[in-house]
Amino acid sequence: MGIWKRIGNLFSKPEPPSAPKSMLDLSPGDICEVSLVTYEVTGRTKTSGRNASVLTLRDGSRISYLHVEQREQLQYTLYLPIDGRLDNPAEVPATLELDERTFYMEEEYEGYVAVAGQTPFMNGGQQHVWQYQSDDSHLLRLEWQNGRFMLYEGERIIPADVRVIRAS
Repeated sequence: MGIWKRIGNLFSKPEPPSAPKSMLDLSPGDICEVSLVTYEVTGRTKTSGRNASVLTLRDGSRISYLHVEQREQLQYTLYLPIDGRLDNPAEVPATLELDERTFYMEEEYEGYVAVAGQTPFMNGGQQHVWQYQSDDSHLLRLEWQNGRFMLYEGERIIPADVRVIRAS
């Protein structure tokens, strides 16, 4: 290294440290922890027009889905897929009865989704989402895209129980 290069290095400003990734920014290959369980992020679905993502998480052979949404603060919901079927997205009811529990529609929206990695819907496109809640705070989520329904049952997760372990 030449003397001029060394002198230049003395007066140069160090590069600012990069901002750490938040849960909202995770992508396939990253590692996170939810309620003391370590997961690999294997897929990500991001809806345009909303500051939210659904992360596909794998813990061994078990697959879970973490809905991350930025409102006043980051909000987390952990879902597990369940069996079920609906025939027509135009006929989704405002109230659903499932396993002796009544769910009431909380939110309905649609938007274009971009997907990365392994997700229930492998192509981006228009997706319709219905979110329900029961009186005892159990959650239900329905997604419809390209003629296919997915159903999930879940629970809210407090922010202190979620953290990024390794982000690429």
